[in-house]
Amino acid sequence: MSIIVNQQQFHLQTDHSSYIFHVMANGELGQLYYGPRLHDQATYPELMVREHHEAMPAWRLDTPDFQPETLKQEFASLGKGDYRDPAFQITEPDGSRVSEFSYQDFRIVDGKSRLKGLPSTFDDEHDDAQTLVISLVDAVTQVVLELSYAVFPHQDVIVRSAKFQNQGQASVKLDRVLSSQVDLPDANYDLLQFSGTWTRERHLVRTPLRSGIQSVGSLRGASSHQQNPAMILARPQTTDDQGAAMGFNLVYSGNFLDQVEVDAFNTARVLVGINPTEFDWQLSAGQSFQTPEAILSYTGDGLNQLSQQMGDFYQHHLVNPHFAQQQRPVLVNNWEGTYFDFNEDKLVAIAEDAHELGIEMFVLDDGWFGHRDDDKTSLGDWDVYQEKLPNGMAHLAERVHSLKMQFGLWFEPEMISIDSQLYRAHPEWTIKTPKRQMTPGRNQFVLDMANPDVVDFLYGKISGLIETAHLDYIKWDMNRNITEAYSSTLPADQQGEFLHRYMLGVYDLYARLIAAYPTVLFESCASGGGRFDLGMMAYAPQAWTSDDTDAVERLKIQFGTSYGYPQAMMGAHVSAVPNDQTGRITPIETRAAVAYFGDLGYELDVTKCSADEKAAIKQQVAFYKAHRELFQQGKFYRIDNPFTGDGNVGSWQVVSDDQRHAIAARYQILNHPNPAYTRLYLRGLAPDQRYRLNGGKHIYFGDELMHAGIFVPHLLESTQGVEQSADFSAFLVVIDAVEA
Repeated sequence: MSIIVNQQQFHLQTDHSSYIFHVMANGELGQLYYGPRLHDQATYPELMVREHHEAMPAWRLDTPDFQPETLKQEFASLGKGDYRDPAFQITEPDGSRVSEFSYQDFRIVDGKSRLKGLPSTFDDEHDDAQTLVISLVDAVTQVVLELSYAVFPHQDVIVRSAKFQNQGQASVKLDRVLSSQVDLPDANYDLLQFSGTWTRERHLVRTPLRSGIQSVGSLRGASSHQQNPAMILARPQTTDDQGAAMGFNLVYSGNFLDQVEVDAFNTARVLVGINPTEFDWQLSAGQSFQTPEAILSYTGDGLNQLSQQMGDFYQHHLVNPHFAQQQRPVLVNNWEGTYFDFNEDKLVAIAEDAHELGIEMFVLDDGWFGHRDDDKTSLGDWDVYQEKLPNGMAHLAERVHSLKMQFGLWFEPEMISIDSQLYRAHPEWTIKTPKRQMTPGRNQFVLDMANPDVVDFLYGKISGLIETAHLDYIKWDMNRNITEAYSSTLPADQQGEFLHRYMLGVYDLYARLIAAYPTVLFESCASGGGRFDLGMMAYAPQAWTSDDTDAVERLKIQFGTSYGYPQAMMGAHVSAVPNDQTGRITPIETRAAVAYFGDLGYELDVTKCSADEKAAIKQQVAFYKAHRELFQQGKFYRIDNPFTGDGNVGSWQVVSDDQRHAIAARYQILNHPNPAYTRLYLRGLAPDQRYRLNGGKHIYFGDELMHAGIFVPHLLESTQGVEQSADFSAFLVVIDAVEA
C-alpha cells in the first residue's frame, strides 16, 4: 500500500520518500513532513508540536497556540490569520473573500485515471499507483473542495490537483486556484530555475532562498521562453551526484506560477499552478473547476537521480503511450535549407539525397499554403499553395513515401494573418479587445481558441491533410504570444477565464486529432522552446527544443533542459554553418555530437552539402541508429556543468538500464594553450563490470572509469590544416560491457 491512513492522518509512501499530512483541530489540513521515507506510525508527536507567539491571531480564545500564521498547511486560504500567499481564494456573492473548508471524508482508488479536458498523468501499466482524494466543504457556500494525491511509488512521484464543486445555490468567483502547496519546515534550499529568452531557453539559474517571495512564471498565454514550469529546491550542498532535492513541475501550457515564500520564521511555502494574475472563474451552482496537475518528487541522491526518476515517470505515465517507448525517426527539415523558396522537385531532391544518407523522414516546413512567400500572409488558409505545389500535397507525399521515407508537415494552427481568406471571412475569430488597437507579433495575430467554432475549423483542415497526404508527423508551431486577451464569445464577467479557456481549446484540438489519428507523431514548437512543458508533452511526445541550432548554444540549452525533461523529449538538429542564429562556424562532427543526445534531425539542404559533408552525415546517421535507443531512452547523467566556472566545458553521458552500454561526450568551446592534464569521470556504470572503450583493446572495470576517469587527449594533436580548428571540439566515448 502506498497510502496509509491512521485516524485522520495520511501517509503517502513511495519507494524512497514519505509525504505526511493530517486533519487539524479546525478541520483544515496540516502538512507534517515531506522527505526521506519514514516508518509508518499512528502519530508523529514531534511533527505536531505547536509554539505560541505573541502579537499573532489564533483560531480561538481557548487555543492561543493554534496560530495559522505559524502552521504548516496543506492548502491554505487567506483571511483567517495566515498572511502568506494562499493556494486559493473565493469571492462570495456578498463580496466576502474568507473561506473555511473543513474535512469531510476521503477515498482511496487503485491506479490513476486521466482528467477530462486537461492533459494528465495515468497508470495504464498498473505500476502500483494509488490515488487519495480528500473532500472538504465550506459550510457557508456549500462549495466542495477535492484534493487529489496520486502516488507513483516506483518513480518517487506524487501528483497533486484540486477540484472545486459548487453544490450551493449561488454563484461564486474563483480568484485564485493553485494546484499544489507544500509548506516546508525550513528554507535552507537553493532555488534552481530555468530561464532565458528566444534562442537561449532554459539556462540554469541557481540562487539561495531569501526572506520574502521569489517566483518564476508567465503572463504570455504560454509557458514561455523566459521561464519554465520546472523548478527544483536543493540543499546548498546538493550536486548532480549527491544530496537532497525536490522537483516540481506543472502539466500545463499556459500562464503559470512557481513561487516560494520564506516567512519571518524561515519556513518555506511552495505554490505551483495557474498564475492568479489575469485569471478568475465564475463557478455557477452545479458546476466544477479542475486545476491542472502538479508533479512533486523527492530524492536524497542528487540532481541526476531526481531528473532520471521524473523523466522515467513522464515516459511511462504522461507521454502518449503509443510513442513513449517508440524510437523516434531521424528527419530532415527543409526550413533553414530553403525557407520559402521551394517547389515540388526541389523538395523531392532534398528527400532523395536524404534517403541516400539514411535519413528516415522528410518534413516540409512553412510556406506550403495560401499564397505564402513570406511571413506576412496566409496563416489560417490551410490549403495547398498551387504555384509551388501544382500537383497537390498528396502527390508530394506519395513521392516521398515512394522512397520508403515518412512524410511530415508544418502547421501553425493557432495563428492568423490579416492577409488571409480566413480573416476576411471571420475577423471575429481573431483575439482582440474592443475599441483597442491590435498588437502584431511576427506579422501575425492569434486565433480565439476558446471559441469552439475555431477548434472545429482547424480540426477539419488538419484532419483533411492528414488523410489526403497520409501524414506521419506534424510539427505544431506557435510563433507569438497573446496580447489584448479577450474573447468575443465570453460575457464580460467571464473574460478572466479566457486565457485558461484558450488552453482548453488547444488541448481539445490536440486530443481530437490524436484520438482520430493515433499513429501520427506530433512535435510541439513555439518559436522553438516557448512552450516546452508537460502539458504539450502529454500530446506531442517531443518538442523543438530551441530555434537556436548552434552547437555551442545548444550545449547549455540541452544541459539546462535535462534537469526537468528527458532527452527523448528534445528535438535536436544539425544545421548548416555559419549558423543562422549566431553566425558561428563549428565542425559538423561537433554539431552532431550535441544533437545525438535527443531526437536527431538535420535542418539544412543536403543537396548543397559537399561530398565530405554527405559522407559525414551518412556516418552520423548510421552511428545514431545503432545507438538510438540508448540516446533517446538511456539514463542521462550530467557530468561537467557549463553553467559553472568559466563555462568552457560541458559533458554528459547516457547509460542503458542494464549498465552494459553507455556513451559519454565532453565538449570544449575554446582551446587553451598548454592545457592542464584532463580526465573525464564517467557515471552510472556497474563497478564490477568490465568495459571496452570505443572498441579498443584495453579492458577497464566500471569503478576505474568512474573514479579514476578517462584521459582526455591534447586537442592540437588531432588538428591539421587551416580549415580545421581546435575550438568547438567534441570528445565522444562509446562504452560497451565485455565478458570476463
